[in-house]
Amino acid sequence: MQLPYRKTARGQLEIDARVDRLAPRLRTTLILVDGKRDGAALARLCPGDCEAALATLLAGGYIESLAHAAPPGAGLLPAAAAAAPALPAAKLVAQRSEPTGLDPRALAQLRRDVVRHLIDRLGPMVEGLAMRIEKSANAEQLLPHLQRAYQLLRDQRGAAMADEFEQRFVAAVSV
Repeated sequence: MQLPYRKTARGQLEIDARVDRLAPRLRTTLILVDGKRDGAALARLCPGDCEAALATLLAGGYIESLAHAAPPGAGLLPAAAAAAPALPAAKLVAQRSEPTGLDPRALAQLRRDVVRHLIDRLGPMVEGLAMRIEKSANAEQLLPHLQRAYQLLRDQRGAAMADEFEQRFVAAVSV
């Protein structure tokens, strides 16, 4: 029996922002990967040659078999890490377990400002990410989305714009 497949961080970024603009068949297959379905279950749902689509997604670092999965919180797989440039360790602050001191009103304003900032700079491609940002109930939930937004800005608009975002928004959550 095959083990299920799940999305990697790169796969989730592709779903959220369509960074790599996958072919519709590959995108459909990626959407169907949920961490519960194995190759046989996916083959019943996927259009066309599901094995080829899964192989392409595996090779691209968009999905992983749970047999080869990194431990939770380990980040991207080696294949995905090679495809996506690694961020300097000092650029993004790791999640903190203690509260950040943001009151609910300040957090709500920060979420609005981040969404407006991203839409102004990246357009409708960030709609999925913007919805996740808006649903973040606290700073700990918001920080991973800010890190994804940072990476997206860096990839699409350059390091200077990403650094501006990091100084303005990520630092506010990480303080």
